[in-house]
Amino acid sequence: MHFNDIINAIGNGFLEFRFQDLLDILIIAFIVYKIIDVSVNTRAYQLLKGLGLLLVIMLLSTLFNLYTVSFLLNTLLVSGIVIVFVLFQPELRRALAHIGGRFKFNLSGRSEADNSLIVRELSNVLIRLSKRKVGALIVIERDTKLDEYLPTGTRVDAEISGALIENIFEPNTPLHDGAVIIRDHRIHYASCVLPLFSDPNISKELGTRHRAALGISAVSDCLALVVSEETGVISYAENSKLTRYLDKSALTDLLDREFNPQKPEKKKFSFLPKRFFKNEKK
Repeated sequence: MHFNDIINAIGNGFLEFRFQDLLDILIIAFIVYKIIDVSVNTRAYQLLKGLGLLLVIMLLSTLFNLYTVSFLLNTLLVSGIVIVFVLFQPELRRALAHIGGRFKFNLSGRSEADNSLIVRELSNVLIRLSKRKVGALIVIERDTKLDEYLPTGTRVDAEISGALIENIFEPNTPLHDGAVIIRDHRIHYASCVLPLFSDPNISKELGTRHRAALGISAVSDCLALVVSEETGVISYAENSKLTRYLDKSALTDLLDREFNPQKPEKKKFSFLPKRFFKNEKK
């Protein structure tokens, strides 16, 4: 194909361009953007960049009639899609749950007053633990179930109570080391062992609780709350990102949005500037 033929083909393409074609491009662009958005800071992100590079090379090989290269890349990409689904099930599951979570409704049967009580109990106990510098890790389960981590812990199945949570994380007690998992507005399990975040760029000084919070948020759509044993700083992990230095107001707003999703949001969500991966011990 000569250069003039390519120019003519492009010109003819613009002449035949329809509104449906623009809509088609915008939908694909949005899908690609969302895939990148939910996969950034995960191990799948590097793979996506590699697949994107291979796709560009494949298009160039087709354009310049490199038949052998084009055939090999086509075969590799078809096989690669299968490998992606096998190796990256957790990330894909989290991405789909993240998309589905946009349309969730309050189906728990609990009133706004009940949910507000849970918000107060959780925010108050986290503030108390923070002041005492007692380490804690609380995972609020969303659409992605965390059943695979339950056998590592102890079943509790109790109403959310600040006194109970404070007792669970009391140092030198049987259940203090590990994560509390909240499911369906109840304390479901305690002392659960979670996967640690494996990003090589993460600070080596980051504590085990923070690594576990990031790790579980990387493979599910949960919200993980952390209290530092070293400094008492309250943080939360979501979608593989760690946000630190939450005060009482910020913590209450965060929990209110979690347990009262239909409640109108406040205009201000104020807390100190976000700091990611600052050195923090367990």
